[in-house]
Amino acid sequence: MSAASRPAAFLDRDGVLNFDDSYIGTRERIRWTPGVATAIRALNEAGYFVFIATNQSGVARSMFSEQDVRDLHGWMRGELLRDGARIDDFRFCPHHPEGSVADYAADCDCRKPKPGMLRDLMAAWPVRAQGSFVIGDKPGDVEAAKAAGLPGYLFTGGDLAAFVDRVLREVAR
Repeated sequence: MSAASRPAAFLDRDGVLNFDDSYIGTRERIRWTPGVATAIRALNEAGYFVFIATNQSGVARSMFSEQDVRDLHGWMRGELLRDGARIDDFRFCPHHPEGSVADYAADCDCRKPKPGMLRDLMAAWPVRAQGSFVIGDKPGDVEAAKAAGLPGYLFTGGDLAAFVDRVLREVAR
């Protein structure tokens, strides 16, 4: 890795950035997690890349399209940037083995708990594994972290900024 490499925070979307209100494909359904902009700003200020890696099986289940997910992510990025919080990149998995849309009914390497999205981001950006971590709200997020060689932290709700502050203190040790 080049001298410009730095650690990354890989965050799940539903249940971490926003409340997990089941198959969210539009901005009208987003309810932000308390402290989300403050948490992302703290990661930015600490020199971290901030990535979102999220399973979006609603695509495979014909609830919304990949473009709907991209549009939602663009809107989320803009809303957070207005609050001084920068997300560097997004990855999402549209697949599910039991999906109703044939093109997406698959067991792929990008669907967490597999580490494909994390590995893809690490290959696309100058990520330093040391100091990097994953925050998710499900055991599969932590399993994906472990499979990618990263520590994983289970966020069970509350103030995301306080949680991120604790994680940053822990990884600094």
